[in-house]
Amino acid sequence: MPIDIVKPIDIERKSFEIISEKLGGKVFGNGKDDIIKRVIHTSADFDYADNLVFSEGVIEKALSAIKNGACILTDTNMAFSGINKKIILSFGGCVKCFMSDKDVSDNAKKRGITRAMVSMEKACGIEKELIIAVGNAPTALIWIDKLVKEGRLKPSLVIGVPVGFVNVIEAKELILKSGIPHIVSKGNKGGSTIAAAIVNALIYKLKKC
Repeated sequence: MPIDIVKPIDIERKSFEIISEKLGGKVFGNGKDDIIKRVIHTSADFDYADNLVFSEGVIEKALSAIKNGACILTDTNMAFSGINKKIILSFGGCVKCFMSDKDVSDNAKKRGITRAMVSMEKACGIEKELIIAVGNAPTALIWIDKLVKEGRLKPSLVIGVPVGFVNVIEAKELILKSGIPHIVSKGNKGGSTIAAAIVNALIYKLKKC
């Protein structure tokens, strides 16, 4: 049977139409639809329709932070590469990943902790509003919770979607209970591409404005 070749410009539109159809017209409300659908588009995993948790008013807080020139910090260079930076830069913001920085690596080795932990400590020196997108390292979430409780860090949003099996669920639970504005994937699912997809979904909301 012949396969219809879809023009590149139409692929994403058609994909979102298919996702909406498979969701049976389900509406998530409060601005969540675009984010959930983009995560499903990225992963082809419809479980995300049910396992993404949004704290109260978090989307509005995140959009306000981006419009105010927020810095977006990721825990992997993969997520860093996947984030569309043009709109963020247009608002005076930036995207950073400290994981490959020599001072981070040296500090982590000296102290016997992860580079993700040290990266979160380094984030305390960022003077802009801060959005942290974690797709890989549960230790980043553990350290965010610690630094917030110590009053050293006040993120406008934490995207907590690390993937894996060791301390992943426990670290996500810390953020869910912390009072920090958050978008978190329950369970073991997540990843750098999911973290980037959530950031991009937020960015594209501003593009529509």
